[in-house]
Amino acid sequence: MEHKDLLDKGIEKIHLAELDEAINLISKSIEIKNDWEISYFYRAVAYHQNENYDEAILDYTKALKINPKMCDAYYNRAKIMLENKKENCDINKVIEDLNCALSLDENFVDALFAAAAAYKKIGDYHKSLEYLEKLLKLQPDAIHARALKKLLLQKYIV
Repeated sequence: MEHKDLLDKGIEKIHLAELDEAINLISKSIEIKNDWEISYFYRAVAYHQNENYDEAILDYTKALKINPKMCDAYYNRAKIMLENKKENCDINKVIEDLNCALSLDENFVDALFAAAAAYKKIGDYHKSLEYLEKLLKLQPDAIHARALKKLLLQKYIV
Protein backbone atom coordinates (compact mmCIF):
# COMPACT_ATOMS: atom_id res chain seq x y z
CA MET A 1 0.00 0.00 0.00
CA GLU A 2 1.29 3.48 -0.83
CA HIS A 3 1.87 6.18 1.77
CA LYS A 4 -1.02 8.27 0.39
CA ASP A 5 -3.47 5.36 0.69
CA LEU A 6 -2.38 4.72 4.27
CA LEU A 7 -2.77 8.40 5.10
CA ASP A 8 -6.24 8.54 3.51
CA LYS A 9 -7.34 5.50 5.52
CA GLY A 10 -5.86 7.10 8.65
CA ILE A 11 -7.79 10.32 8.06
CA GLU A 12 -10.95 8.26 7.57
CA LYS A 13 -10.29 6.58 10.94
CA ILE A 14 -9.89 10.01 12.57
CA HIS A 15 -13.36 10.94 11.33
CA LEU A 16 -14.69 7.69 12.77
CA ALA A 17 -12.94 8.45 16.10
CA GLU A 18 -10.89 5.26 15.75
CA LEU A 19 -7.82 7.12 16.87
CA ASP A 20 -5.41 4.29 17.71
CA GLU A 21 -6.02 2.77 14.28
CA ALA A 22 -5.60 6.20 12.67
CA ILE A 23 -2.26 6.70 14.41
CA ASN A 24 -1.13 3.22 13.36
CA LEU A 25 -2.04 3.76 9.69
CA ILE A 26 -0.54 7.24 9.51
CA SER A 27 2.64 6.03 11.24
CA LYS A 28 2.98 3.36 8.52
CA SER A 29 2.55 6.12 5.93
CA ILE A 30 5.36 8.08 7.59
CA GLU A 31 7.61 4.99 7.58
CA ILE A 32 7.25 4.92 3.78
CA LYS A 33 7.54 8.68 3.23
CA ASN A 34 8.84 10.70 6.18
CA ASP A 35 9.15 14.11 4.51
CA TRP A 36 5.49 14.91 3.92
CA GLU A 37 4.09 17.45 6.37
CA ILE A 38 0.48 16.38 5.79
CA SER A 39 1.13 12.97 7.37
CA TYR A 40 2.67 14.52 10.49
CA PHE A 41 -0.16 17.04 10.69
CA TYR A 42 -2.89 14.40 10.62
CA ARG A 43 -1.08 12.11 13.03
CA ALA A 44 -0.84 15.14 15.33
CA VAL A 45 -4.59 15.65 14.96
CA ALA A 46 -5.17 12.02 15.96
CA TYR A 47 -2.80 12.31 18.93
CA HIS A 48 -4.48 15.60 19.91
CA GLN A 49 -7.95 14.04 19.85
CA ASN A 50 -6.58 11.05 21.77
CA GLU A 51 -5.28 13.49 24.43
CA ASN A 52 -1.67 12.52 23.80
CA TYR A 53 -0.63 16.15 23.79
CA ASP A 54 3.15 15.76 23.92
CA GLU A 55 3.15 13.55 20.81
CA ALA A 56 0.74 15.93 19.07
CA ILE A 57 3.04 18.89 19.74
CA LEU A 58 6.03 16.92 18.41
CA ASP A 59 4.18 16.05 15.20
CA TYR A 60 2.86 19.59 14.67
CA THR A 61 6.45 20.76 15.10
CA LYS A 62 7.72 18.20 12.55
CA ALA A 63 5.05 19.30 10.08
CA LEU A 64 6.09 22.94 10.54
CA LYS A 65 9.77 22.12 10.02
CA ILE A 66 8.89 20.60 6.67
CA ASN A 67 6.42 23.35 5.73
CA PRO A 68 6.50 26.52 7.86
CA LYS A 69 3.36 27.81 6.14
CA MET A 70 0.95 25.37 7.80
CA CYS A 71 -1.35 27.85 9.47
CA ASP A 72 -3.46 25.22 11.25
CA ALA A 73 -0.39 23.49 12.69
CA TYR A 74 0.67 26.72 14.42
CA TYR A 75 -2.85 27.26 15.74
CA ASN A 76 -3.33 23.66 16.92
CA ARG A 77 0.03 23.59 18.68
CA ALA A 78 -0.77 26.85 20.47
CA LYS A 79 -4.25 25.60 21.33
CA ILE A 80 -2.83 22.50 23.05
CA MET A 81 -0.54 24.64 25.18
CA LEU A 82 -3.31 27.12 26.05
CA GLU A 83 -6.01 24.58 26.80
CA ASN A 84 -3.99 22.19 28.89
CA LYS A 85 -2.72 24.86 31.24
CA LYS A 86 0.55 23.09 31.87
CA GLU A 87 2.56 24.82 34.53
CA ASN A 88 5.49 24.97 32.12
CA CYS A 89 3.36 26.51 29.37
CA ASP A 90 5.42 29.17 27.64
CA ILE A 91 2.76 31.77 26.90
CA ASN A 92 5.20 33.67 24.71
CA LYS A 93 5.58 30.56 22.53
CA VAL A 94 1.79 30.33 22.34
CA ILE A 95 1.59 33.97 21.24
CA GLU A 96 4.39 33.42 18.72
CA ASP A 97 2.54 30.45 17.19
CA LEU A 98 -0.73 32.37 17.03
CA ASN A 99 0.96 35.34 15.40
CA CYS A 100 2.54 32.98 12.84
CA ALA A 101 -0.90 31.56 12.07
CA LEU A 102 -2.32 35.08 11.77
CA SER A 103 0.52 36.21 9.52
CA LEU A 104 -0.52 33.41 7.15
CA ASP A 105 -4.26 34.11 7.52
CA GLU A 106 -5.15 37.43 9.12
CA ASN A 107 -8.84 36.48 9.16
CA PHE A 108 -8.34 33.27 11.17
CA VAL A 109 -11.09 33.94 13.70
CA ASP A 110 -10.18 31.13 16.12
CA ALA A 111 -6.55 32.31 16.20
CA LEU A 112 -7.68 35.88 16.86
CA PHE A 113 -9.74 34.74 19.85
CA ALA A 114 -6.93 32.52 21.15
CA ALA A 115 -4.47 35.42 20.84
CA ALA A 116 -6.87 37.65 22.79
CA ALA A 117 -7.08 34.98 25.50
CA ALA A 118 -3.29 34.58 25.59
CA TYR A 119 -2.69 38.31 25.95
CA LYS A 120 -5.33 38.47 28.69
CA LYS A 121 -3.50 35.65 30.46
CA ILE A 122 -0.28 37.71 30.61
CA GLY A 123 -2.14 40.87 31.63
CA ASP A 124 -1.80 42.78 28.34
CA TYR A 125 -5.47 43.73 28.26
CA HIS A 126 -5.15 46.40 25.59
CA LYS A 127 -3.46 43.96 23.21
CA SER A 128 -6.16 41.41 24.01
CA LEU A 129 -8.80 43.99 23.17
CA GLU A 130 -7.01 44.76 19.89
CA TYR A 131 -7.36 41.12 18.76
CA LEU A 132 -11.00 41.03 19.85
CA GLU A 133 -11.73 44.16 17.81
CA LYS A 134 -10.23 42.52 14.70
CA LEU A 135 -12.34 39.42 15.33
CA LEU A 136 -15.53 41.41 15.87
CA LYS A 137 -15.01 43.26 12.58
CA LEU A 138 -15.05 39.86 10.88
CA GLN A 139 -17.84 38.37 13.01
CA PRO A 140 -19.84 41.08 14.79
CA ASP A 141 -22.07 38.51 16.51
CA ALA A 142 -19.27 36.36 17.97
CA ILE A 143 -20.67 35.70 21.44
CA HIS A 144 -17.42 34.61 23.14
CA ALA A 145 -15.54 37.59 21.76
CA ARG A 146 -18.25 40.00 22.88
CA ALA A 147 -18.27 38.43 26.37
CA LEU A 148 -14.48 38.63 26.70
CA LYS A 149 -14.47 42.22 25.44
CA LYS A 150 -17.13 43.15 28.00
CA LEU A 151 -15.13 41.47 30.78
CA LEU A 152 -11.94 43.28 29.77
CA LEU A 153 -13.66 46.66 29.62
CA GLN A 154 -15.54 46.22 32.91
CA LYS A 155 -12.91 44.51 35.03
CA TYR A 156 -9.46 45.26 33.63
CA ILE A 157 -9.62 48.39 31.50
CA VAL A 158 -11.19 51.16 33.51
